[in-house]
Amino acid sequence: MLSMYEIIPGILEQEWSEIEKKLVIIKRFTHTVHIDLLDGKFAPNTTWLDPTPFAKYSKEFFLELHMMVEEPIGYVDSWADAGVKRFIGQAEKMHDQEAFVDRVKKRKAQVGLAVDAQTKPEAIVVPYEKLDFLFAMTVKAGFSHQSFLPDCLAKVRFFREKTTLPIEVDGGINDKTIILAKNAGATRFISTGFLFKSDDPAEKFAALSSCLDRR
Repeated sequence: MLSMYEIIPGILEQEWSEIEKKLVIIKRFTHTVHIDLLDGKFAPNTTWLDPTPFAKYSKEFFLELHMMVEEPIGYVDSWADAGVKRFIGQAEKMHDQEAFVDRVKKRKAQVGLAVDAQTKPEAIVVPYEKLDFLFAMTVKAGFSHQSFLPDCLAKVRFFREKTTLPIEVDGGINDKTIILAKNAGATRFISTGFLFKSDDPAEKFAALSSCLDRR
């Protein structure tokens, strides 16, 4: 069975104060949040890298961490200690995908592997049955507020032909592109700019939800 559709707000910020502001906003309409982690090596951008302050929100939110970093295995334990329950590792700068997956599993968390916009889906070499979900970027990883790249949906279709696992997409998701991603086989949708550039993120979240209700 395919999982239910889910919209997850994404947070990509350099300052804790900005992260906390967004957590306060989204708790009115969802309890799952996608935290972007960037080390300046995977992409020319950096984010807040300290997991410690997230611990106080770990009971209030289901925390999902998108690790756009070199060797994400090195970050797993500290972020799991802070309460992260779902880890996404980019395949591109990972020496050993199996070791990463095993480390997350040891922490009793969900694990998925991601491919960036330019990366072929075959870059994921771990058997899909060892994963909890798959993840495809629909922009080049590293920055919010980019335009959706429709060609990336070929990866979503590739994954969907091979598995019934949940498939997450991230990048340029709005009330039009979410339908394209859904039709390609995606089941979870990360939205950052579309929600937070708005005066009313709750209204935009509801608009995305209504898109998924359409046949």
